[in-house]
Amino acid sequence: MRNTDTGGIREKLSPEKFLETDHLRLIRAGVACMHDIETVRAYVAHEHQHQQRGWVLQLLATRAATLREDE
Repeated sequence: MRNTDTGGIREKLSPEKFLETDHLRLIRAGVACMHDIETVRAYVAHEHQHQQRGWVLQLLATRAATLREDE
């Protein structure tokens, strides 16, 4: 099981800042830097509350599935 992403992407790039872009490459790179489910959940929650973009939610769901497989 992975530890929470202390000092990781969430501290360096908050969901508000990270998800304000529409650039697929930037979002894809950021999602790849998420190393625990709690971090993914934080970004999913923010996306649900704000833009609700299906493609972003799908990227995050795929990352969460990968992290669960690695546990």
